Amino acid sequence: MVDPLPRLPIVPNLVEGQHFFIIYGPPRSGKSTYLQALMHQINEEGNYSAIAVNIRAATAGKDPDSAMMLAANAIYKKTRRCLPEKECPDPVDQKKFIKGQLQGYLSQWAEKNPKQIVLLIDGADSLPDDFFSVIMNQLLAGFEDRPDGFPRSIGLTGLRDIRDHRPGQKIMVYSLNMKAEPLFVDVFKPSEVDGLLNQHIMETGQVFGQKIKNEIFRLTQGQPWLTNMIAREIVTGILKDDYSQTIMLAHVAEARESLIRQQDIHLDNLPEKLKEPAMKHATEAVISGEFLQAGRLDELRYLQNIGLVTRKPPIEFANPIYTEIIPRMLNHCWEISFTQEFADQKRYLKNGRLNPDALLSSFQRFYRRYSESWLEGFDFREASRQLLLMAFLQRIIGDNGAMECELSVGSGCCNILLEFSSEHFALEIKLKRDRYSEQDGLRHIATYLDKVNLNHGYLVLFETSSQMPWEKQAYQIESEIPWEKRIYRKEIQQDGKRIVLIGM
Repeated sequence: MVDPLPRLPIVPNLVEGQHFFIIYGPPRSGKSTYLQALMHQINEEGNYSAIAVNIRAATAGKDPDSAMMLAANAIYKKTRRCLPEKECPDPVDQKKFIKGQLQGYLSQWAEKNPKQIVLLIDGADSLPDDFFSVIMNQLLAGFEDRPDGFPRSIGLTGLRDIRDHRPGQKIMVYSLNMKAEPLFVDVFKPSEVDGLLNQHIMETGQVFGQKIKNEIFRLTQGQPWLTNMIAREIVTGILKDDYSQTIMLAHVAEARESLIRQQDIHLDNLPEKLKEPAMKHATEAVISGEFLQAGRLDELRYLQNIGLVTRKPPIEFANPIYTEIIPRMLNHCWEISFTQEFADQKRYLKNGRLNPDALLSSFQRFYRRYSESWLEGFDFREASRQLLLMAFLQRIIGDNGAMECELSVGSGCCNILLEFSSEHFALEIKLKRDRYSEQDGLRHIATYLDKVNLNHGYLVLFETSSQMPWEKQAYQIESEIPWEKRIYRKEIQQDGKRIVLIGM
């Protein structure tokens, strides 16, 4: 395990300065691990009594008062496990517990304890609104009594900046007059990924070469949970803990495909959550390449805080593995629904080699016949065409190939690189909005072909009936242009590249 303490080196100074401070970051990014390590370090130094406690148990309270009692009980139980008896608070007596007074319980503990207290609260923003508000007010009420009559320093962790937890409570939390900026638990740096994998080398003698480390970082972009998962899949899932075997790049690719098939991600119940308004529109903008509508910045910030998309432009999914997993979560029902008339892989193979011309020609026939019925009622209409073609491609290449996508807000397109039997094929998906779309697409795909070192690629243009990307918050799936003019194929030379233009 990577030593978590160097990731937030300023925190010990905040403790010494008697600050309330906020630590936030995506699920499974290392916040809880950091708090536990900080607690142990402070207690080993011996100057303060430190406790890191998760208060999610308070969500079981029937009202805010009972929630505070449950939070106090969680604090008591954790101190009994981690501190000497003389530094522990009294047990929580339900009959004597002053109604609603978590503040009083913490004050009594501070006055009794021979040392000043550092209280680290994990999962603070997991509480229902009214519970969160009451507990925060109790912490604020004791603020002036620190360090001898209240914990000298309190750290709060959550999925997002707790100052933004609820709009109505933003002013309340700012009244802490915190001088310290909230601390974001970022992804691993390349050096930290190297350090994590070097620990395995030291413990087992099994080497992760530098090319292997670089590829793991490229695929995970340092997401801590995902980095651990892909390494575990290689060592345990593929090599069966046989440390005598050499780790190869092919093992990384196999682990990647395994995680994608399992749709493993650091968030629970993601497919359902993606349908929620707070996530849906920004997710669609990433997949479709459309601009982010005004008023959607809060949704984008939410996706950034939970670690689904990048925090800086270009706004895209957080890493290549998530770029494949998330679309497949959305279009999996389509992927398994294609009939053998269209999805029989043998139809598109010649001497074991994939024939992308035949594949895209077949999809044109499918799209003309079934697109309106398949796309109608789909939750993610703004990205439905792209997701439908991606589902078809994935169904054809199956486990014998791989597909990497480039998706980002405002790009106006979706770039796809297919790998099948050691051959690579590039295509771009774009919606034809106006008379400039075709030429824009040709320039984009030519640039992409340069990037992936190919001389031949495909531009798929989906016809639309309007230049406007939104109509009453949903795309107009049908087009006024007749199918005879929409379905075509032509070859074009663009910047020295041979590009096949496929109309839909």
